[in-house]
Amino acid sequence: MPVAVVREAAVARLMSLDSRGELTSAHVRLVASVSGVSERTVWSWLSVGRSEGRMGPKPRSRLTVTQEIRQQLAVWGGNVSAVHRELVARAVEDPSLGPVPSLSVFHRAVRQDLSVGEREGLKGGEEARRRFDVYGKRPATHRNACWEGDHKRVPVRVDLEGSAVCPWVTWFIDVATKAIVGVAVTPHQPARDAVLAALRTGISRQDPYGPFGGLPGVVRVDRGKEFLCRTVERALGAFAVPVDDLPAYKPYRKGTVEALNGAVEEMLLVSLPGYTHRARPAEAYRPDPVEDLLSYPDFVKVLLDWVAWWNTEHRPAGLAANLTPLAAWEADPAPVEDVAEERLAFFALEDDGRVRKITTNGISWRRRAYIAPWMAGHVGMRVRLRYLPHYDGQIEVFSTEEWGRHLGTAYLAQAATVEQRRALSSVREKQARALKADLKAAEKLRKARYTATTTAAVPRPRRTVTSSQAEAEIARSRGVDLAARALPDLIPPREPPASWARPVVRPRRAADSQTDSGQAEAAEGGPSGAGGVRDDSGER
Repeated sequence: MPVAVVREAAVARLMSLDSRGELTSAHVRLVASVSGVSERTVWSWLSVGRSEGRMGPKPRSRLTVTQEIRQQLAVWGGNVSAVHRELVARAVEDPSLGPVPSLSVFHRAVRQDLSVGEREGLKGGEEARRRFDVYGKRPATHRNACWEGDHKRVPVRVDLEGSAVCPWVTWFIDVATKAIVGVAVTPHQPARDAVLAALRTGISRQDPYGPFGGLPGVVRVDRGKEFLCRTVERALGAFAVPVDDLPAYKPYRKGTVEALNGAVEEMLLVSLPGYTHRARPAEAYRPDPVEDLLSYPDFVKVLLDWVAWWNTEHRPAGLAANLTPLAAWEADPAPVEDVAEERLAFFALEDDGRVRKITTNGISWRRRAYIAPWMAGHVGMRVRLRYLPHYDGQIEVFSTEEWGRHLGTAYLAQAATVEQRRALSSVREKQARALKADLKAAEKLRKARYTATTTAAVPRPRRTVTSSQAEAEIARSRGVDLAARALPDLIPPREPPASWARPVVRPRRAADSQTDSGQAEAAEGGPSGAGGVRDDSGER
């Protein structure tokens, strides 16, 4: 035990004995033997306690990190030496600030007053600071008590109809058994349809999805807009399953699915062709050609096979008795609440909200015609539609009754072929590349670039434009500017309508005409004007 701790407790006890008159040399000798000091030292401790009331050693004066120093450390990204140089420069400019401690003293103060996490946070931000935090574990629960869901961008390029894309996976994992209950893969950033598809595969226990599944007690997500949309809320709310909306940017609040995101990359994705995070030699990076990549269906099959291996053969460290997720699921006595397949069949569909009619062309939805063989003989029937979000290839048709009897599926009548879709995609990509090149060229012309400077001087433009070139470019811009080319007198105004009120022109009287002519002569310096004066002889 440290001597300082023993001293405080011992001096307090000795002073208590001394106040009652029970202090003896035997007490002092016992404290000295336990503390590893001499009896004289213990008597000195007791004397200081009597005179100063201080039980422990005298605190040393040292430099403390103030709020101003913390702010400067944040400005300099945790660089203690840079902050010390700035303080020294300030002291040189203003001697009234006093001397600045040495660099070693400054480093010691930062180490004593700031934790390792705070120092790393000043350098690398919140993510770096979070690595030095201590996190507790939630208490163990039973199966289906809680699911955690998340999206993950797969760092693997796959071949999708001749183009290289990085797919996304949306999945849900059972917290208690570490079983992956639902998975959905999309070749682009997922939307609410991916969340609904993953939830449906997780809830259903029919082939090929079982034996995991059933209704969870709560679904835990982290403020993703796809998870919190009204469609997902209605779908889960219909089964009275709440969604636990966790704070943003706190992945440790759903550590089970975050650990799964890291495990799939380390255990599977790193070995696949097209992995984008693979270590490569310096100046030798070249992405794998599209021909060498996995096709999108092959990648989905590889991922689903890995999910099956995780559930049936892998033994996660978080499970007791070194069990697999399947063994932990079967050993859990908690009951599983299943959902009838007829209720789950339309779990991920949205309601159109309108009553439509079957015509001879089928059902019109979004200015497209949908037909199906079962519609024969039902022309004129009023129906309601439900559809999968972000997919318009087919729709589900229901009757207008209160509970909506399912009538059948309708398909798009004139869907484009694969060759047409590829040709259309090629045209759109070509237009996008042309627009990108035009915008890039315009950005180069808009931005002025300057030469590098070695002194504190105004930089010079790297490209000098002559006055004639500037005038020519300005003239060309006016030629294409419709507002500059518009002429106000190019099209004469039309005659006003006959219903409009017009000014009335009244006839002028003779006296008014003589008066107007006299005023005109006076203005021009005529006979009666102020320009000259007549005498009686008629001469000026």
